Amino acid sequence: MENKIFKIITDRLIDIENEHNVTILYAVESGSRAWGFESVDSDYDVRFIYVHNKNWYLNILAKREVIEYPIVDEFDYSGWDLRKALFLMNKSNPVLFEWLKSPIVYRKNDYFYNIMQELSKVYFSPISSAYHYLNMAKGNYRKYLQTDEVKIKKYFYVLRPILACLWIESKNEPPPMEFETLITQINDKELLEKINILLLRKKSGIEMGVEPKMEIINNFIEAKMEHLEKKVIEFNPKNRPKQELLERGFIKILDYIENIEAIDKYT
Repeated sequence: MENKIFKIITDRLIDIENEHNVTILYAVESGSRAWGFESVDSDYDVRFIYVHNKNWYLNILAKREVIEYPIVDEFDYSGWDLRKALFLMNKSNPVLFEWLKSPIVYRKNDYFYNIMQELSKVYFSPISSAYHYLNMAKGNYRKYLQTDEVKIKKYFYVLRPILACLWIESKNEPPPMEFETLITQINDKELLEKINILLLRKKSGIEMGVEPKMEIINNFIEAKMEHLEKKVIEFNPKNRPKQELLERGFIKILDYIENIEAIDKYT
């Protein structure tokens, strides 16, 4: 990533902190640029986790736990409050696990990140994550890839969740974000060559409009969806850990940030 773009994003994160009186603990790229099949004009999908001061959480009525901005030019910013992120961790939310694995990181508080990594090992649910990706693949397949002519770039939005499911099946862990890592699971050389050609076309900005569907890719998708429909139910559901683990992590992070702010105030 260009240093200029990185600086634009990190400077904007500072502005967001000042506008909302929060501390951003972690900020990453979450869309096609992190997946590795961005086009030259793809947006920058910046996602972040932030924390308020301790007193903000001492309230009776619920407060807004999301910061969102409309897309301006090519930059899209939105984030979750720490408490919301931990609530989603409890539900084994696949999007949160993707953020924690993003290859493009704009801001990272190591203390926060290490706690989240340890929690993610306990709270990751293979079956709920697999169903998330399988339903995504099925929905996109029905919508985009069942006619004689298809939007070629939509293959990536079906292949990626299918390959994520296969990763969970074989490794019992959250899948990587990078598409080029996920396709290492494909052993069919002809299929892999077709996918790599499409990947190069998309990343180079070559027009990818409506074209005849690619039978070899469609056949792979259909076979894997049929396989996963039968297998996902057998994935290890895991017993949900006690919420005390999340609560302890929450308090640790709040105390750490409070101590850091106190040190900064008097130095």
